Amino acid sequence: MSHDAPELIIEAGRTEAQYWRDLWRYRELFYFLAWRDILVRYKQTAVGVAWALIRPFLTMVVFSVVFGRLADLPSEGDAPYPILVFSAMLPWQFFANALSECSNSLISNANLISKVYFPRLVVPTSAVIVSFVDFLISGIILLGLMAYYNAAPSWRILSLPLFVLVAFAAAMGGGLWLAALNVQYRDFRYVVPFLVQFGLYISPVGFSSSIVPERWRLLYSLNPMVGVIDGFRWAIIGGEVQLYWPGFLLSLLLVVGLLVTGILYFRRMERTFADVI
Repeated sequence: MSHDAPELIIEAGRTEAQYWRDLWRYRELFYFLAWRDILVRYKQTAVGVAWALIRPFLTMVVFSVVFGRLADLPSEGDAPYPILVFSAMLPWQFFANALSECSNSLISNANLISKVYFPRLVVPTSAVIVSFVDFLISGIILLGLMAYYNAAPSWRILSLPLFVLVAFAAAMGGGLWLAALNVQYRDFRYVVPFLVQFGLYISPVGFSSSIVPERWRLLYSLNPMVGVIDGFRWAIIGGEVQLYWPGFLLSLLLVVGLLVTGILYFRRMERTFADVI
């Protein structure tokens, strides 16, 4: 009596669907990695959680003195200069931290990656979540500043989650590119701090992007963080602050492009991680 051999059907794109399902199946690993990193980060520092508050606060003070007092640059609307700086500092620090954490995330979890199968996308995503926790803690300073200056938010504050989402997409896209590149070329760990430093100076963190001449505004918005920062200011400061829509839409388009290409590149390189690492 002959038994028919089991039929093997290969469908295009099947593994892709399976991958995203696996991502959901391994969500507990994702929680575990994020929670572990948060604990490690705050446990090993003497000041703990306060570090997430001290760093952006001191940077804001320096920027407010240099750009607001010494260079005498204008604020936006009638917002006090520290609020102008801090509403940009929030998304910038989140983006910069996420890039740094993501770029090293695969290397620092090398033992796990070389031994066990799981969707590798879990690792950089949990690194972004850790930076997001810092971002939420730093938000406390913003609330304190607004209370100190009696700056009541307008209805625009309701649109803030949308801009947080854009910042998240930018951090995730950039982080995935750097995480994958860092496994392939270890030199990238030296490139990232330089990128972050350079980005801080070409992004409108210490000053309002409205001081950029009109004819250069669109070109300036090729830096995706310009749109994110302008969006944050528009939502937090409200009042007379205008959002330069063509520039914002261009930044938004670039962020989406960064995220999509980041995911595609990461997925392409993923099968080589365990060998290379």
